[in-house]
Amino acid sequence: MVSATRIKSVDFYRKIPRDLTEASLSGAGLSIVAALAMVFLFGMELSSYLAVTTDTSVIVDKSSDGDFLRIDFNVSFPALSCEFASVDVSDVLGTNRLNLTKTIKKIPIDSHLRATGEEFHSSTGLHLINHGDEDHENSSYAAIPLTGATFEQFSHHFPILVVNFYAPWCYWSNRLKPSWEKAAEIIRERFDPEDDGRVLLGNVDCTQEPTLCKRLHIQGYPSIRIFRKGSDLKEDHGHHEHESYYGDRDTESLVKMVEGLLVPIKKEDHKLALDGKSHNAASIIKKAPLSGGCRIEGYVRAKKVPGEIVISAHSGAHSFDASRMNMSHYVSHLSFGRMIDERLLTDMKRLLPYLGLSHDRLNEKWFVNQGQFAANVTIEHYLQIVKTEVVSRRFGQEHSLIDEYEYTAHSNVAHGYYYPVAKFKFQLSPMQVLISENPKSFSHFITNVCAIIGGVFTVAGILDSIFQSTVRMVKKVELGKNI
Repeated sequence: MVSATRIKSVDFYRKIPRDLTEASLSGAGLSIVAALAMVFLFGMELSSYLAVTTDTSVIVDKSSDGDFLRIDFNVSFPALSCEFASVDVSDVLGTNRLNLTKTIKKIPIDSHLRATGEEFHSSTGLHLINHGDEDHENSSYAAIPLTGATFEQFSHHFPILVVNFYAPWCYWSNRLKPSWEKAAEIIRERFDPEDDGRVLLGNVDCTQEPTLCKRLHIQGYPSIRIFRKGSDLKEDHGHHEHESYYGDRDTESLVKMVEGLLVPIKKEDHKLALDGKSHNAASIIKKAPLSGGCRIEGYVRAKKVPGEIVISAHSGAHSFDASRMNMSHYVSHLSFGRMIDERLLTDMKRLLPYLGLSHDRLNEKWFVNQGQFAANVTIEHYLQIVKTEVVSRRFGQEHSLIDEYEYTAHSNVAHGYYYPVAKFKFQLSPMQVLISENPKSFSHFITNVCAIIGGVFTVAGILDSIFQSTVRMVKKVELGKNI
């Protein structure tokens, strides 16, 4: 067996007997300073070890989220009715999707962006509406022309007032006119206004009565509105809630619609007996928007190629007055890619302060067209999108912590000859920003700690030796002078 003496011979740290050493005040002070320096430098090294360091690089986009990009948005239009609001998506590859509804919600709002009703569901198949083949030349004028003054009088007098809001220049209004006048004639013969007194059909020319049409939020022509007396009279300035008719516009359909409205209304002591088919028209009568604005929220999926989202007034059976349309809007939210948990994004901002500063460039901003040239103005947004991904390499493995799409935005207004729209043009960069999180290794941390302790201890020893040698030299000089 190896003796203890042989083992002791490899001792790197041979000891001097304590009795042969001498403590000094200078050495004690230097030891305290050295200990404090060790603690301070250890804390700095620990902080550096725990801190996250990153490398930023630009590489070709290697997206793992497929060929489609999700676009979430929440945009409010104070002057665009949900009745006609449409969301369209197109791209340079020729894809065109019109009037998306599956993932889109439309909430009526007032001029202060406050909701005024439940979600509005758009009518489908307006381009398939039957307009009949009545001869315009032979149509009589049986519907009563209404003005702002007479409208209130008739709406309070008749239990049912059905009004056609039209514009003389409108193609669809002119196409409706013969059927509407013929239906008004038939209804007048069957339900005489003076004898029966339950229903009246009227017309409002919105080019002559713009104030009335604006108050009733008429934005598309023709609009057939149904006003009921009494039961739906609101406390708010006595205005009537009303409904819209979205069915066929031939004479037979219009007459059946009116007859269906009269079913629950008694004439003196008996009810009107009608054919059961008339009830089918009620399914295409919906409550009209109580306000002229609309909040459009939801998401769409678009191919990762240059494209655009267009929000506009659209209908297959209505015309719009471009000079009166206002596409001013407020963007509550617009983002690309997957929705990121706010807590995760907050943590990432703490670790990487420059992350997430441009993924919401348009959020909470107004875009208003105003001034004397405010009519027929399209508001366009040009968005340049780039993907940003954060990758962690902790514990020898690489995994993605977060990925988001950031964008720059430039907005502009343009005058045109067509209906004004709100347009969001987007283009994705073929490159992506890669942020790599590079933590320090534990072995590197231990090595630095040892270097700190050994270095401070050695430097303190050298300083102590220099100080002691200087003291001894001074004493010798003083002794020599005394001799």
